[in-house]
Amino acid sequence: MREYTAPSVQAVAEDENMADVVWVNAERFGDTVSFRRHRDGSWYDVTAREFAAEVLAVAKGLMTSGIGKGDRVGLMSKTRYEWTLLDFAIWAAGAVSVPIYETSSAEQLHWILSDSGAKAVLVETAEHAATLEEVRGRLPELDNAWQIEGDKPAVSALSSLGADLADDQVHERRRSVRAADLATIVYTSGTTGRPKGVMLTHHNLLAEVRADINAFPQLMGAGNSLLLFLPLAHILARAIALTAFTSRATLGHTPDIKDLVADLGTFRPTFVVAVPRVFEKVYNGAKLKAHSEGKGKIFDAAEATAVAYSQANDSGGPGLGLRLKHAVFDKLVYTKLRAALGGRCIAAVSGGAPLGARLAHFFRGIGVPVFEGYGLTETSAAANVNTEGAFKVGTVGRPVAGTSVRIADDGEVLLSGDVVFSGYWNNEQATAEAIEDGWFRTGDLGELDDEGFLKITGRKKEIIVTAGGKNVAPSVLEDTLKANPLISQAMVVGDQRPFIAALLTVDEEFFPTWKSQRGKPESATVSELADDPDLLADMQAAVDEANKQVSQAESIRKFTILPRDFTEAGGEITPSLKLKRNVVSKNHANAIDSLYTR
Repeated sequence: MREYTAPSVQAVAEDENMADVVWVNAERFGDTVSFRRHRDGSWYDVTAREFAAEVLAVAKGLMTSGIGKGDRVGLMSKTRYEWTLLDFAIWAAGAVSVPIYETSSAEQLHWILSDSGAKAVLVETAEHAATLEEVRGRLPELDNAWQIEGDKPAVSALSSLGADLADDQVHERRRSVRAADLATIVYTSGTTGRPKGVMLTHHNLLAEVRADINAFPQLMGAGNSLLLFLPLAHILARAIALTAFTSRATLGHTPDIKDLVADLGTFRPTFVVAVPRVFEKVYNGAKLKAHSEGKGKIFDAAEATAVAYSQANDSGGPGLGLRLKHAVFDKLVYTKLRAALGGRCIAAVSGGAPLGARLAHFFRGIGVPVFEGYGLTETSAAANVNTEGAFKVGTVGRPVAGTSVRIADDGEVLLSGDVVFSGYWNNEQATAEAIEDGWFRTGDLGELDDEGFLKITGRKKEIIVTAGGKNVAPSVLEDTLKANPLISQAMVVGDQRPFIAALLTVDEEFFPTWKSQRGKPESATVSELADDPDLLADMQAAVDEANKQVSQAESIRKFTILPRDFTEAGGEITPSLKLKRNVVSKNHANAIDSLYTR
């Protein structure tokens, strides 16, 4: 199959916008608990009515400060309640929100604020304010900056500022915004060059929200709850948050993944959204704990049973023996694994990178199916997703409602529909290169099966061509390697070289455990153990496992262990953990050369 279209479920009217839902919820379902805020170790309810009052107060402050319809407002913060509140307040004021990763450098912050022409910015901390101060002299269009934390918190400062403005003026402003108007400019983290500003309209976001509600009716609705921990500057987390709020599920925010297990235990969500790395860490952590407590054989048997049970559900269903084994392990092991997610979690949504078939089967087998999807910033998040009623492990599902997918002659995945962006801000050339005859060229390679399920096979620009002319998609190897608990990052190399090789980094969280297991000195560094036979053997085992996924000509022949991990600060990975291959290649040129000269 070369093309598949999923019909729309609910058309977006011309006079709709994303701010509408705040007052729809407040007027019709005012007592619904829309949020639970984390303060001083406890969660406090925020009703739909209370949230609308806060949004209105902040919007009045933004308008009083001089923010006009269509003006851009930057938002730089970790994931927290105020992020979502400010996002809706910006829309209620008729303005355009411009998310900025809270880890951004001064120059990255400058580029986004200057390119977008932002009139104001909201930052979270004193450190962010200091970063802004470094470049503010070069931002002539920036009139105002507010800080979420500190002596004059942004929410209360703006609420006080706009206290004398009539409520009707906000309502008149927000009602003047049309579906076709710009809602947000989201700067892609960019694995090459400067980030591009993706223009998403209210129509795009409304279509995404409705498509997601259609895809996940069992998750999106009153009585369900979602704990957000991914950065809201990432379109995946933001789209799911907007969908959950619209469907009247209860939202919680946690800014620090280090507190995630404790927060999951107290918030007890019914579903979560994460990138594959989080699911890998949950799985690896549980396995490691079981083995360290002498229960490794039980866990391994439970894991094998969960995978087999999930696989059997794809081929006629499990037999009596497998059902009995599964029931036993459900009491012994799976309930404890589900408890780690809060005990009420019935499903999860994953995107941003491939999950891996075994991990997908494992989580589905323990009773927490992970619905893997696919999309880009340019598609308002999900363009394809697996659902409860249409699930194929190893694929990213069918297109969401109102979206079409096509496979070009060269294998590139093309997308069109209501969720697809209109272009890049201030960049007509990039827009012309990305959109052709209404189809967005994703840059990803993929295949459609005869039921319309999409499988991503690689990245067009990342294809390695060896000296022998063999085309190799590195993602298959890299994703398998990174699923190993010992490995943090992996980059496959070999372009115009005689064979495929890899740069590997050690997972800093797992490394102390590995040293303890292998009897290595507690103080030993990765650099000191780079030639250690045990470390090399374990890395080779991971490489051997990855090589099973490809042909001999595509397999990794050599690897080297780097003394440090790739970092965002070093420019080697993006905030969403994607490799910047050109930077890594430059920073580690000697290590790459040594793979082919020794």
